[in-house]
Amino acid sequence: MSTDEPDPSDQSARAIAAAVGLGLPHTVTRHGPVRSLQEAAAARGVAPRQVVKTMVVRVSEGDHRFVLVPGDREIAWPKLRALLGVNRLSMPSAEAAREVTGYVRGTITPLGSTTPLPVIADASLEGTISLGGGAHGVALTVDAGALVAALHATVADVTEPVQAPPA
Repeated sequence: MSTDEPDPSDQSARAIAAAVGLGLPHTVTRHGPVRSLQEAAAARGVAPRQVVKTMVVRVSEGDHRFVLVPGDREIAWPKLRALLGVNRLSMPSAEAAREVTGYVRGTITPLGSTTPLPVIADASLEGTISLGGGAHGVALTVDAGALVAALHATVADVTEPVQAPPA
């Protein structure tokens, strides 16, 4: 593919249009490739905890949720299962996540998803946050409270600090 052709995985226009449509004040940041949470935070001008991962969780066949997870935290599966009242949850394959959201893994955002999904926002989200913007190297910086309100998200304690790997 030549550099003149648009990247077919770049769906940032859809994510940005969704933010505008929701009346969500936002700032778009475009940066080069990043290889870590720290690099992403530096490129976006925020702290690592302010970089929010949008995870797609499969509850059952045809039933998915978005879970918004601060960068320095990970899903606490027992807490999330208890919140949803289920015994089992799974992460869909990259292909299945793209089918549901219209976004490739690493660019997923609840903004502009091709399938509207219920959103669960971790209770620790606060202040200014930066989340994926529908393309690699694109992020939207928003107020956490405004995002939660715009998406009618359920706010709950569903994460725990990232566990350091054993030495």
